[in-house]
Amino acid sequence: MKILWLLKVGLAVTAVSYILLLSSPRFGAFVRQEIRTGMSMGSTTRLRDRNVMLVPHLQTLSSPLRELVQKSEDPAVPLVQRISAGQKLAELGDPRIQIFEPQMIEIPGQKVKIGLPAEQLQSTFERLRDAGVELSWIRKEVPQHEVTIAPFRAAKFKVTNSEYLDFIKNTGERELPSSWEGGCYPKDRANHPVYTVTIEAVERYFFWLNQKTHRRFRLMTEDEWEYAASGGKEIEYPWGDEFDPNNANTKEAGLDQSSPVGVFVTGNSPFGLADMAGNVEEFVSNDYYPYPGGADVQDLFGDNEKTYRMTRGGAFNKRRDFARCKRRHGWYPEHAIGFRLAESVDDEATASSL
Repeated sequence: MKILWLLKVGLAVTAVSYILLLSSPRFGAFVRQEIRTGMSMGSTTRLRDRNVMLVPHLQTLSSPLRELVQKSEDPAVPLVQRISAGQKLAELGDPRIQIFEPQMIEIPGQKVKIGLPAEQLQSTFERLRDAGVELSWIRKEVPQHEVTIAPFRAAKFKVTNSEYLDFIKNTGERELPSSWEGGCYPKDRANHPVYTVTIEAVERYFFWLNQKTHRRFRLMTEDEWEYAASGGKEIEYPWGDEFDPNNANTKEAGLDQSSPVGVFVTGNSPFGLADMAGNVEEFVSNDYYPYPGGADVQDLFGDNEKTYRMTRGGAFNKRRDFARCKRRHGWYPEHAIGFRLAESVDDEATASSL
């Protein structure tokens, strides 16, 4: 009853699936714990300031919309209320989602360490064994090596269903995400990340968007992605070393479906990128390759005759091991995979002169 009262007071969730979700025993227990304990306030001020600054024209929005935006990404607000606020934004039209002017975050250039030290391979595997991992999956992260990352920008949010719908309407794109049940646009998930799209469709999306904006949006490389997730720090997850289901929409959180972008704000990366550890996985720009000096690991994603596109980040239907900053994995039919925009710092000026 307490959960239903919170939903009525905060705002009504329009999607029937979410009402059923919040009444489920597993997520209900999680929400009750959220309400009792509240969210960690360790970096509330920094996160709140950054979120407010990034929302375009926040002060010009109507009061209800402005309050919903602030509530959806306020780490002081319990998670169930942030999800509810995000769902209401999906219904009303989420002003955070600007397809031609996406919120891009500056990522400074830096020399960083990528991957897992060989001496940590076995201990990492043992720590994650209960999540069903295999040693070969972790071996892809070895060895740790140093790379130089040039400055770039990354979108705060993954590309959403509403943005992908605009792409379809404007181009006549024939490939629909298989997550759109019956080929129908999920209006109640307008501001959830789009997923179950092919890499070919993603490339067509970039081609169209770049023509419209005269910019050169692209996917991040694996190295860029890992740096953007960890901030160049030696941490297991974007927020630190200890997993917390409050911080990411993974299987441990109990939602079992996607969520509005940005509502798991306490799990934002050190640079302020949302959902780097959960919600849906992300394509990166490169296929699998062994790290310098590392073994060529062949597992269920590929064989000796072909390669495959890499993906990063956790997902609502995957356990915590996928949410690790260093975790390397690939496309697979059951995986919920979406994508995020990036661009090189010098590309914007070059593209605008074309």
